[in-house]
Amino acid sequence: MKKQIYLFLTMILGVLLTTIIHAGLEIWYISLLNENWEEYSFGLAWPRLWQIHLGYTIILLILGVVLGYYLGKRWRRIIYGKNPSTCASP
Repeated sequence: MKKQIYLFLTMILGVLLTTIIHAGLEIWYISLLNENWEEYSFGLAWPRLWQIHLGYTIILLILGVVLGYYLGKRWRRIIYGKNPSTCASP
């Protein structure tokens, strides 16, 4: 049970990290659009840009979950070793 909770929490951490990345990218890109819409909109209207935004949001969400899962497995192995019951306690 402890392993599943650990993996779940690291997946949440991955989602939170990708949310921060997403926010940073949005702030940057929207500032570019405000400066020069014609150049940075690539000739697309808002509805099409919104569809692209939703696609990238889903991709970042999936990457956050997958990254969190693999990092959780790796960190748990580093912290507890292959067999947690044989690790020396402090």
